[in-house]
Amino acid sequence: MGMFCYQCQETAMNKGCTVRGVCGKNEEVAKLQDLLIFILKGISFWGVQARKNGQEDKNANLFVAQGLFSTITNANFDPDAFIDFIKTALETRESLKKLAGKTAGAVPDAAQWTPSNLSKETLLKKAESVGVLSQENEDVRSLRELLIYGIKGMAAYTDHAYVLDFEDNDILAFMQEGLAATLDDSLSADALVGLVLKCGEYSVKAMALLDKANTETFGKPEITTVSTGLKKGPGILVSGHDLRDLRDLLDQTQGKGINVYTHGEMLPANAYPGLKKYKHLAGNYGTSWWAQQKEFAEFNGPILMTTNCITPTKPEYHDRIYTTGVVGWPGLKHIAERKPGKQKDFSAVIAHALKLGDIGEKPGKTLTIGFAHDTVMSVADKVIDLIKTGKIKQFVVMAGCDGRFKQREYHTELAKSLPEDRVILTAGCAKYRYNMLDLGDIAGIPRVLDAGQCNDSYSLAYVALQLKQVFGAKDINDLPISFNVAWYEQKAVCVLLALLYLGFKGIRLHPTIPAFLSPNVTKVLVEKFNIKPTAELAEDLNAMLAGK
Repeated sequence: MGMFCYQCQETAMNKGCTVRGVCGKNEEVAKLQDLLIFILKGISFWGVQARKNGQEDKNANLFVAQGLFSTITNANFDPDAFIDFIKTALETRESLKKLAGKTAGAVPDAAQWTPSNLSKETLLKKAESVGVLSQENEDVRSLRELLIYGIKGMAAYTDHAYVLDFEDNDILAFMQEGLAATLDDSLSADALVGLVLKCGEYSVKAMALLDKANTETFGKPEITTVSTGLKKGPGILVSGHDLRDLRDLLDQTQGKGINVYTHGEMLPANAYPGLKKYKHLAGNYGTSWWAQQKEFAEFNGPILMTTNCITPTKPEYHDRIYTTGVVGWPGLKHIAERKPGKQKDFSAVIAHALKLGDIGEKPGKTLTIGFAHDTVMSVADKVIDLIKTGKIKQFVVMAGCDGRFKQREYHTELAKSLPEDRVILTAGCAKYRYNMLDLGDIAGIPRVLDAGQCNDSYSLAYVALQLKQVFGAKDINDLPISFNVAWYEQKAVCVLLALLYLGFKGIRLHPTIPAFLSPNVTKVLVEKFNIKPTAELAEDLNAMLAGK
């Protein structure tokens, strides 16, 4: 078998990609990612040992998070970038090993394997023996991968917070604890389940840390109307998730006659006071990540990818797209990391925009965004009154990821089918399935409350927990809230584990149960948390309206 990967929802036949990833990842990149994760586990082994001896290497801790982030679906497709990551990982591991000192017991291969040389051929040969299927027990493999994917999502959110200089070393320490545990063959299934739930606990902490980082840096999101059209003049399109990259670009484009547009998961940036103050932040163009090949081709200016969500590029815009951070695609121009106390240098992107000139006007609709937890709680009295008087009968959480497949139109049809006394709470790119529908409002409260990016699912959980207090509910699941969550990649796994840790049950997962969950592990999640696969729309709609 050339490769095996089943970490995303679109994996081939919902079993696993074995020739080439549906995402576009080739065999070489898949294997190098497997090897990087293997070595990150070895770093984590020594990190745990060092911590027992009162030693710490903060650079190594953050490197583990960044390495994991680079392996998330649709983040980096560049084999050379992964070879560089692996070289640094090996150096980091050896440095941490010295810091940890002697350890009792056996040392796993991941913590000591050293290649005879750093050629691609040598690395790929080792990678063949350390991939997902190297663990033969299906249930152990399933629990380990569930834990790893949750940690991957947590790593992405934590790295975003660290970029804004907000830190929590306990989160990074848990990542190492979890990764190191996947090397321990003595752990029981129950112990692994416990670690998966602990991952949920730290996922909440990671999302809370990023929420704090974003709001203290850029201000609390405000209710904001955003145009989806284009203006006359030069323009730059920014996609991904990194708000600091966007701010650096906005600073450097001030006064140059360039309009800056957000795309995909960058839409929520338009609601932050610290970003919307820039008059040349001109709105949001385009929709979800999977539509970028068409939308990027139609946008006549340069495009900046700041984090995961890149897809294989097309000739129509290959020379106009730039990457930065952990993002990579062979042959694309990459913007280097910022130096301490400095901004990233986006001069090449800016010069490109000025050279291309007018991108052309295009009409668009308007979207209303900015309904993070502080905004919703500021009108809590009104919302509570609407619930008590029966004008709002239920909140339907339709958060998570979007994807390519036609079956995701389920959420469009569900949004259209919900009675007018239901309010949709959303976060993540799943909203692009329905956020341009005219669903109206209830006494001035819009029927679609958009909390922001996928990490802002924290806002939805926060609002639910506050409502639990207000209504004096003994169980959060007694509230008139139904969860119908779409998933695609590992950040959604992190969000799911966070919700389970917070006590939410009866969550419907769309469009499929993850391929990495074995039948036995799925059974445990169903029995313990009442996780449900989505069914036919009419069946799900009737069940949700009945509070089931």
